[in-house]
Amino acid sequence: MERRTIGAGALEVGAVGLGCMPMSWAYSASQQHGERSLRTVHAALDAGVTLLDTADMYGPFTNELLVGRALKERRGEAFVSTKCGLLVGDQHIVANGRPGYVRRACDASLRRLGTDVIDLYQLHRVDPEVPIEETWGAMAGLVAAGKVRALGLCAMGARAARRTPGARLHDGTIRLLERAQQVFPVSAVQAELSVWSPEALAALLPWCVARGVGFLAAMPLGNGYLTGTLTTGGGFEPEDLRARHPRFTAEMMAANQPVVVGLRRVARRHGPEVTPAQVALAWTLSQGRHVVPVPGTKRERWAVENAGAARLRLTAADLAELAALPAARGSWD
Repeated sequence: MERRTIGAGALEVGAVGLGCMPMSWAYSASQQHGERSLRTVHAALDAGVTLLDTADMYGPFTNELLVGRALKERRGEAFVSTKCGLLVGDQHIVANGRPGYVRRACDASLRRLGTDVIDLYQLHRVDPEVPIEETWGAMAGLVAAGKVRALGLCAMGARAARRTPGARLHDGTIRLLERAQQVFPVSAVQAELSVWSPEALAALLPWCVARGVGFLAAMPLGNGYLTGTLTTGGGFEPEDLRARHPRFTAEMMAANQPVVVGLRRVARRHGPEVTPAQVALAWTLSQGRHVVPVPGTKRERWAVENAGAARLRLTAADLAELAALPAARGSWD
């Protein structure tokens, strides 16, 4: 598989990563099976995927334990990315950026992952009550201690950004990144980027490219919608995050079908084995060598298919056609 680098430290990863979150958090609990998920991680590694993305809050904690099981015999093949900064309580999630917590969280993640070092340690969310300089300084201390190789920051979600009238989606994240950079280099930024959510192209990705910062494209398959496998109006299990997402009402799923139709049309031009999901991932990869899509999945088949997207080369005509697709709609529009 094609290789890409993250940050000035030139940390090397495969062109497509694996988001492990769906294996134990946020999606269809009835479909989460530990042994099958373990096979999925191994299948991804066999297919050339190296970046495994997790977080302590997923589960909570069970996702890191799952990744740790997979790493027992294959640590040398994997680039491990995990996150801290969010605590899961009963029906709520809160940010915690206190330095003492960050240090304890890192030690706990190292134990669950069964490793001596985390390749990329990301701040999941900035604590509004703690200056980012304090949190980032504590994370930099983990690098100095040899527990972490590089640091990353996750961008605010779209709904959080919309609460500030007149603000561009990633203005707040860029301001935080500028402050963090004064303390210790940012090696990677993780934010949503996909055919139906291209907002990061306006300012956030250019900020990363100008500074040699890697960009981990979260949700490059639109929470599964861009695969074309979801049934409009089929509904979701109560704990599935899509049950409350503005783009996953029956009305909006139907309204956004032209996006999937466009992906299918491009896929057909590249052969009967090419899927809409691979086209969506190839589009994300085409946004530059700093970009590494991190699609999430629970199944071996999809992990292997996603890895195969790195071999798909979209033409200028393909990219122009995808750029001309109608903007995605949500119930917030």
